[in-house]
Amino acid sequence: MHPRERILMARLGVIDLGSNSVRLVVYETKREDAVKPFRTLVDEKKMAGLAAYVTDGALSNAGIARAVAVLGDLLKLADNLNCARVDIFATAVLRNCANSEAATAAIEAAIDHKVRVLSAREEAHLGFVGASIGAPLAAGTLIDVGGGSTELTALAADGDHAGISIPFGCVLAYANYVRCIIPTPAECRTIADAFRRELQALPNLEGYRSERLYGIGGSVRALAKMVAAVWGDDTRPKSISRKDMEGLADLLQGDVSVFAHRAVKAAPDRVHSLVPGMIIVRTLAEELGAAEVIPRKYGIREGYLVTHML
Repeated sequence: MHPRERILMARLGVIDLGSNSVRLVVYETKREDAVKPFRTLVDEKKMAGLAAYVTDGALSNAGIARAVAVLGDLLKLADNLNCARVDIFATAVLRNCANSEAATAAIEAAIDHKVRVLSAREEAHLGFVGASIGAPLAAGTLIDVGGGSTELTALAADGDHAGISIPFGCVLAYANYVRCIIPTPAECRTIADAFRRELQALPNLEGYRSERLYGIGGSVRALAKMVAAVWGDDTRPKSISRKDMEGLADLLQGDVSVFAHRAVKAAPDRVHSLVPGMIIVRTLAEELGAAEVIPRKYGIREGYLVTHML
């Protein structure tokens, strides 16, 4: 390797501590490439289900122990991969719990590593930065349906503007409203009604209305995979229409067995949260007047990498 290449290239790890999963992504960075200054080397996800450890608004000791165990495993993997630097950030699960500072401090002490808890505005902006990699975003609204919260970011020609975090995500919806694995039609209506109430209580929902939604995060990716699986396509769709989502809802209500088998093939690690996530995305499209959701390849992790590490 040429000496200059050795200086410009580095192996960096980003760990995203979420409400449902914890993911380590290792990137090889190329600082001289202004368009996409990295390539993904390793993408390792572990299901932690931390949202289920929140009791009376606080992350329990068992939840803290679970986070420590998963983070410890991923830090060892990053070390084995010779990462020059590893950053850990957390989103809604630590931001919104009543014992946020104490839980974060306990996790940091146990793993001997800093954990950065992102504010709602910072999370929304980093999602925008990541979604913009490769091609700029036109005016519209960026959505990110996570396990513990849903982020909306208003986009204009000159970048992202207003952003808001709604404490209603697919894992929390599953935990609060679903008895088994696949929600019943009545449970689906309950989730939709509860999320719609959250939206209608917002003072500035009108500012996020748009015919076009951009989507990042696991829920939108899982929904795109489900659309492809149901319609028999080999590749994920470039956009998800309202008609696509209505078709999935009709299949779920008409033949839950077929729906469940397709879900296992499309998103086996998200079978329990797939339908709540789908309901949230569909409700957003309806309430915001959007005709489609356009999935974007990159999101908050890449936004963090570009903004804080490069």
